[in-house]
Amino acid sequence: MNISALHALYSTQQLTPSAMVEALYEKIEFLSPIWISLVAKEAALERAKALELRGSTGLPLFGVPFAVKDNIDLAGMETTAGCPAFAYTAEKHAVVVEGLLAAGAILIGKTNLDQFATGLVGTRTPYGICSSVFDDRYISGGSSAGSAVAVARGLVSFSLGTDTAGSGRVPAAFNGIVGMKPTPGLLSTTGVVPACRTLDCVSIFAETCADAALIFDIARGYDAADPYSRDLASRTYDFGTSHGFLFGVPQDAQLEFFGDGESADAYARTVAAMEALGGEKIYIDLAPFRAAANLLYAGPWVAERLAALSDFVRDHGAEMHPVVCGIISGADRYSAVDAFKAAYRLEELRRETAEVWEEIDVLLLPTVPRTYTIAEVEQSPLKLNNNLGYYTNFVNLLDLAAVAVPAGIKAGGLPFGASLIAPAGADFALLQLGDWLHRALNTTIAASERLLIDTPAFVSSAPAVTHLPMLVVGAHLSGQPLNAQLTERGAKLLETTRTAPEYRLYALANTTPPKPGLVYEPGFRGPGIEVEVWDMPVETVGSFLALIPPPLSIGSVRLENGQYVKGFLCEAYALAGATEITHLGGWRAYRAQTN
Repeated sequence: MNISALHALYSTQQLTPSAMVEALYEKIEFLSPIWISLVAKEAALERAKALELRGSTGLPLFGVPFAVKDNIDLAGMETTAGCPAFAYTAEKHAVVVEGLLAAGAILIGKTNLDQFATGLVGTRTPYGICSSVFDDRYISGGSSAGSAVAVARGLVSFSLGTDTAGSGRVPAAFNGIVGMKPTPGLLSTTGVVPACRTLDCVSIFAETCADAALIFDIARGYDAADPYSRDLASRTYDFGTSHGFLFGVPQDAQLEFFGDGESADAYARTVAAMEALGGEKIYIDLAPFRAAANLLYAGPWVAERLAALSDFVRDHGAEMHPVVCGIISGADRYSAVDAFKAAYRLEELRRETAEVWEEIDVLLLPTVPRTYTIAEVEQSPLKLNNNLGYYTNFVNLLDLAAVAVPAGIKAGGLPFGASLIAPAGADFALLQLGDWLHRALNTTIAASERLLIDTPAFVSSAPAVTHLPMLVVGAHLSGQPLNAQLTERGAKLLETTRTAPEYRLYALANTTPPKPGLVYEPGFRGPGIEVEVWDMPVETVGSFLALIPPPLSIGSVRLENGQYVKGFLCEAYALAGATEITHLGGWRAYRAQTN
């Protein structure tokens, strides 16, 4: 269901939007707790057929199905916020939904949530409890439970949630998908039932960072009707291998997994993967971030939830989920004095944490410390919910952007998720780095058997660079006949490494000097091919490319760590008469045999 795959099927006429809708509605079980309400199948088909008549030109989301959390308005449909007594029929779409529909997307329905977006567990709802797609004994996470599960089960290509304290990241971690929590204010919240208006963000769930980036780019924009909307220039970072980057991790004593050794091991593997991507690990003090997190539920921001719902809680408290009602109604114990004291303390913590960003580019944290079963959460709903927010609650309070990405599977078969966090405006940069990390640690999408490598990598609009990493595989290797073409242009060796396993290597026939051909083959699993990556000044790249004869060309080559760099590939037609040498693992090994 990723967007590029759908568009490829549409463009080759192997599928139409209306056929997609037909198949989708056959797959959807309405009684599943994923959904609170569905767009009528006839209306979805009418939308699909209208798109087919109009054509895909100028519609970046042509025929792409999506869902929204049921605290986001859709014209003519009920908004329940997970509470039947609260339900009202919306007169118009939320602003963020309008932009997606204008881009050609097809709305499928509204998804389940922790009532009034109050919770990180996904169990505080009268519409049935969603579970993790990996194991139905375990929670899906919340509050955007249904939105995450709908994407993870392949029922929609993307979905919208909301995220105040982690609701757009926690369920992404528990279901093995990408959860993007944009910089506060970059996606309009007009038409969204507020939880904490000063902190609320619309979030995005998708299979890949590339899809999340496309949705974010379409949905963002200043909204004058939203007092918390803002225009903000994007921050750019050079995460390239030629320069590396600095990523922060907590001091060992500040890591908390609440007894889950598997999550601790998975985080250690994630840190190692970030180092393999070119990052340098920097230990930071997590204490001021945790201090900010502790303000959220032990301070007057709980009262902000009551400010949004005070009349309803007074009149309909008995019709609310008891845990949610207890949290919100209990906020009346906070005074205006408490609010000002907390605001002062938060500003102190913002100043203190700002110093951390002078030392690091990005913060790498577990998205959640551990996973709980549904039964465990029902027995201890408040304490375990609080545990889940250990690494997420501070992000909006400190005006940060975050992307949660899958980071492998733990020994017990459940997914582990990692979060990349950076200052406001770093959204696209986080998605770029998140895509590299996602691909370095995962082979499949969510709990399916579909291969992540079959989806396109995210390519951001990177800042101007002065050097380009260039991968070589044969006659340009160190000590080989054409290596001088690199050194004469000021190129310097960065590393000797291997490709991902999806590449074959051939000794080409009738070339002088002898040359290999590197060919990408989806689904193939070989040993990986030895390569070198050279750092080439951009002003010399053109003259270097002019020396490359057919059938060789320059394309994007995936390394064993999941990163893509430009490098030598071979046209398939040249394999006639060539000798496959993949099993040798590289050109040097082959030349050692033939010399």
